[in-house]
Amino acid sequence: MSERYGSWGKVLRVDLTKGTTAVEEMDEATFKRHPGGRALIAHYLLTELPKGADPLGPENRLVFAMGVLTGTPLPGASRHAVGAKSPLTGGFGEAEVGGFWGAELKRAGWDAIVVSGAAAKPVYLFIKDDQVEIRDAAHLWGLEIMDTEEKLKAEVGERLARVCEIGPAGENLVRFAGIVNDYKDIAGRAGLGAVMGSKKLKAIVVKGSRSVPLHDAAKVKEIARWVADTLQENHWAFHNFGTGMGLDGYTRIGGMAVRNYNGGPFEGAAEISDEALLDKGYRVKMEACWACSVRCKKVVKMETPYQIDPKYGGIEYESTAALGASCGVDDLALISKANERCNALGLDTISLGATVAWVMDLRDRGILPDAELDGQPVQFGNGKAVLVSPDAVAFRRGLGDVLAEGSVRAAETLGGKEHLTAVRGQELAMHDPRQRTEYGKQVRMSYATSPTGGDHMNSNLPSRSAKNTVGMCFFLRYDDPKLTDIMNAVTGWGLDANGVTEIGERSLTMARLFNNREGFGSADDVLPEQAMKPHVSGVLSRVRLDADDVAEQVRAYYRGRGWSDDGVPSPETLDKLGIREYAGT
Repeated sequence: MSERYGSWGKVLRVDLTKGTTAVEEMDEATFKRHPGGRALIAHYLLTELPKGADPLGPENRLVFAMGVLTGTPLPGASRHAVGAKSPLTGGFGEAEVGGFWGAELKRAGWDAIVVSGAAAKPVYLFIKDDQVEIRDAAHLWGLEIMDTEEKLKAEVGERLARVCEIGPAGENLVRFAGIVNDYKDIAGRAGLGAVMGSKKLKAIVVKGSRSVPLHDAAKVKEIARWVADTLQENHWAFHNFGTGMGLDGYTRIGGMAVRNYNGGPFEGAAEISDEALLDKGYRVKMEACWACSVRCKKVVKMETPYQIDPKYGGIEYESTAALGASCGVDDLALISKANERCNALGLDTISLGATVAWVMDLRDRGILPDAELDGQPVQFGNGKAVLVSPDAVAFRRGLGDVLAEGSVRAAETLGGKEHLTAVRGQELAMHDPRQRTEYGKQVRMSYATSPTGGDHMNSNLPSRSAKNTVGMCFFLRYDDPKLTDIMNAVTGWGLDANGVTEIGERSLTMARLFNNREGFGSADDVLPEQAMKPHVSGVLSRVRLDADDVAEQVRAYYRGRGWSDDGVPSPETLDKLGIREYAGT
């Protein structure tokens, strides 16, 4: 047998109902077809999950999928994907996350973890290379992220172990709860923390000691050096500020979501930008993920007016816009504290902010005139309502109990469906699709056609889908030829120029097969009216997106993927991608 590079061929299977673990061997040909991330998640969901299964039932599979690049000594190779049937949408659920946990699991000798069943009482997994234990976690249930992580490191006696876990939001089955690793990095979207909570799995602690085998270590080192040497040229803004620069200018073109997508300029945009974070002295440093020379992650420390622990990191663009501009709030210290509470409780800031902003809109319109959270009126500009919202939702207090179901389900109870901002059940991110820029066009299609709905990362495009699959960060300026070079240097697979594209196409098409199977079709690939109508004022006050134009763009996207006008992958496409056997599952 030839030597294997970039992967181990080992998947950890965990059955929490039986309390057992096992090793699944995966030959390299299978892994080459599904080299981690999105593709591996789709593989398990299509082959093992019955159609119509309850996302919060024991049948659901929770998949932690490393990419073939995860854990290699390359800037950007820190990413891994988590997937399951989403309790928020009922469709393909996937979230990506960086940091160090994924690299640690890979260095422990595992390509993925597939969790099935549900424990009778809270448990956690401890993985040290080949050693795997299911341990009692009753004493950890109810703890926030920091307390959980610190107690677990002490308990297993590994100060340098890496931990991913859920907070109270996941335990209480909030449908947009996330899974947090390294205190501040969160697989936030699609409600995967609720799936983990439904399985009574509090955390996974990992300590690895192996280096991922590389086909051409010298080439990998050369590429890593290229990133460091061209840092100022290619990554200066991310390295120095992270995400969230120039928000004042971005709102002037209608780019940022403002007041539940009603739009118009946001007067306080400059006050909540990255530049303001630095000027006010809230940002104390920048940090990086595994093996990365681009330090793009902000760290915020504050003593007054709020105490913010720097271990919880700092606020990035999506959280700034969701908890700030979308709610009409321009208090940067307060927004930063709300962001910290979301990290501590394990909540997706995008869905939380979008849901709270939607309620604010309903109150403004007289649909919910008395809406409040923990005694705070939920109205635009009331920062205190934003500040209490993470705890109210995570612990399901009062109106927070309804909002914990996500905005689409909440609308069944509260009304106001016409003012929702969601696609296929997942709340939109914070980039306005009406902006008259090239990026605005991309955002429209990303929201409408991404496998998880409401996603802003253009992961509906083959090149981006490939990066999600192989474990590479979007922010690194690796184009397809460079990514192909990286793949070949790591794996020795000898991919040609189309190799990366095919990985992305296969991943997208498999995710589409799952969504089709669960009842989603072209009628669901539409933008909400709230994000199509003209802004209430400003440069986009005369701009309305045309539903027929958007539908034609969606059909053009389908054609590019080799799908029918109804969004169903053709038999020819399935054959070309080598995935025909998944069509009937």
